[in-house]
Amino acid sequence: MTFLGLGLMGHALADTLLAAGRPTTVWNRSTDKGADLIGRAARRAGSAGEAITASSLAIVCTAHNNAVRELVQPLAAELRGRTLINLTSGSSSEARGISDWAAGHEIAYLDGAVLAVPDGIGTDEAAIVYSGDKDAFDQHNPVLRRLATPTFLGNAPGLAALHDVAVLGMMWHILNAFLHAAALLQSAGVSATPLTPVLEGGIATTTGWLADYAEQIDAGVFPGDDSTIATHLAAMTHLIDESGAHGVSTDLPLQMKAIADRAVAEGLGQSGHAAMISQFRSPE
Repeated sequence: MTFLGLGLMGHALADTLLAAGRPTTVWNRSTDKGADLIGRAARRAGSAGEAITASSLAIVCTAHNNAVRELVQPLAAELRGRTLINLTSGSSSEARGISDWAAGHEIAYLDGAVLAVPDGIGTDEAAIVYSGDKDAFDQHNPVLRRLATPTFLGNAPGLAALHDVAVLGMMWHILNAFLHAAALLQSAGVSATPLTPVLEGGIATTTGWLADYAEQIDAGVFPGDDSTIATHLAAMTHLIDESGAHGVSTDLPLQMKAIADRAVAEGLGQSGHAAMISQFRSPE
């Protein structure tokens, strides 16, 4: 195994394979990183090219994909016939660009997205999604399983990055909603700590709706059996009023209401909440 990039995530990935007894070669642009890995039998390569030729599989994890291209493109000859796995966060268009370059130089390419924090690598909770070369995924699956639970999404190289940003978008919405809720309660002198289990229960309930919502979205049928968009819209008004009365920003609930208003204006008021996906498919 070769690892290119020893930031927090790259270090955690290399460290996990070392702990599993896998021979590991590492390289980082600044040599001050990874000293502890060398002390645990990792081999530090003198250059990125030397690191690549040391193994049939190279995993790169850097700050951004511009750095990945700067690093690997001059090393096309060294990478030819080998597998390159890119675990750097980026966009699906960036993944496609690197994949096209790799294909032109006979390099097997997998793009991956790490759905875990560095401390979670190597645990059952960690997951990494991959897209691109299925043969490369199958060949290196035993190693990939050491890092995290691997899932192959398909041959289109941009799928992993697309899933990554989708998960991040949902995460930011949940966290911002929590911060708004905490600010609302705090304005009334209520601590955020006792609020946490109440909100966790609400999130768990909401999570339970996702599978049914996904089926509705795929089928294009949105029954309002439990609650309609019009009902949700009325409750959103309460949240806006309560926020304003307590001096808490109304930006987030106003944005939610604006989306629901558009859906109602399009005749979706008696549909279920999942019908609001139309507003995300065709934003104004």
